[in-house]
Amino acid sequence: MKALFDQISTTTSKNITRAYSTSFSLGILFLEKRFRTPIYSIYGFVRIADEIVDTFHDYPKEDLIARFREDTIIAIEQKISLNPILNAFQQVVHDYNIEWELIDKFLISMEMDLDDQVYSRDKYEDYIFGSAEAVGLMCLRVFAEGNTEQYDNLVPAARKLGAAFQKVNFLRDLRADFEGLERSYFPGIDLNHFTQKDKELIQAEIAEDFRLALEGIRSLPKSSRRGVYLAYVYYQRLFKKICKTQPEEVMETRIRIPNATKMSLMFQSLLRHQMNLL
Repeated sequence: MKALFDQISTTTSKNITRAYSTSFSLGILFLEKRFRTPIYSIYGFVRIADEIVDTFHDYPKEDLIARFREDTIIAIEQKISLNPILNAFQQVVHDYNIEWELIDKFLISMEMDLDDQVYSRDKYEDYIFGSAEAVGLMCLRVFAEGNTEQYDNLVPAARKLGAAFQKVNFLRDLRADFEGLERSYFPGIDLNHFTQKDKELIQAEIAEDFRLALEGIRSLPKSSRRGVYLAYVYYQRLFKKICKTQPEEVMETRIRIPNATKMSLMFQSLLRHQMNLL
């Protein structure tokens, strides 16, 4: 029965989200119930693609990501896939009219990670659009529920929020990306000699992204604002912790927010949201 398979598919995406990201899982729980399944399905899709290029080192990653792209296209065209993650994702694509351009840009960014490279400013911006901003816009399609005017008005802020999250991830994962995967995303920065000045330039860019993103979060409908704001609060706290960390320590340690702190932030963000103090 197709309905049962669809249920299994969305449950698989939900399990992947919970296994890979405590922060996003809690953020999704703060969304209104009707949004949770589609956002789990989007996260499951992007998580699997990211895992292919980041962790499947003993396997033919080029072939796997190429097959994943092809299977994604077929799933969307046929409105079904035997891959539960793609089956769940194609349903969201059709239900919320997510344009192929966003999906394609995301997959292009994943394909860029197959090559060890230092990023120019143009390539850096292209990568961030595909890997983060495009994903944020997929989620915005869900939150807008077909309201084109609302979607268009919130696009700039959604892009800034996605960019801020991705750049914080880059800072958090500097060592793993540079030493383990031989990637250097920040343009013009020599990670062999990462300085406080370099770090402050990156932080200023991220702080501006967060500032503009918050303006958009305030304009989100209540149905999605609370969950998005919680994710914003988590990443802001992580960002502030990184800002207080010396460059050499950032290059040596993956900065984390303890789960107990995340729970505290969850209650604080809920209170601020209820009191309209965003």
